[in-house]
Amino acid sequence: MTCVRIFENGFSVKGHSAVNSEDLEGKLVCSAVSSATYFVANTITDVIGAKTDLEEKDGEFYLLVKTPTDKTKVVLDGFKLHMLGLEEQYKNRIKVYVEV
Repeated sequence: MTCVRIFENGFSVKGHSAVNSEDLEGKLVCSAVSSATYFVANTITDVIGAKTDLEEKDGEFYLLVKTPTDKTKVVLDGFKLHMLGLEEQYKNRIKVYVEV
C-alpha cells in the first residue's frame, strides 16, 4: 500500500503499491504515483525555482516548499487532486491523508 500525506506546502509518499513482481495493477499505480511525484518536485524546484527540503530513498519521498508562492500552491493542489483520483480508483493500493 502506498501512503500519501498532503500537508501545508508539501507532501510525503511512502510504500509500494505492488505486492510482488507479477502484480501488474500494483506496478501501474506505483508508476503513476512515482511519475506525478517527480513531475511535481521537478516543476517546483527546477521550473519555478522554489527552495525546498527534499528527501528521497527507496519507497519514500518527502518534499516541503520553504519558499511557497501562488505557483507552488497551484502545483501542489494539482498533485493532491491527482492522488485523490488515484485513491478513488485504486482504494486497495493507495491511501491519501490530507492534513491541510
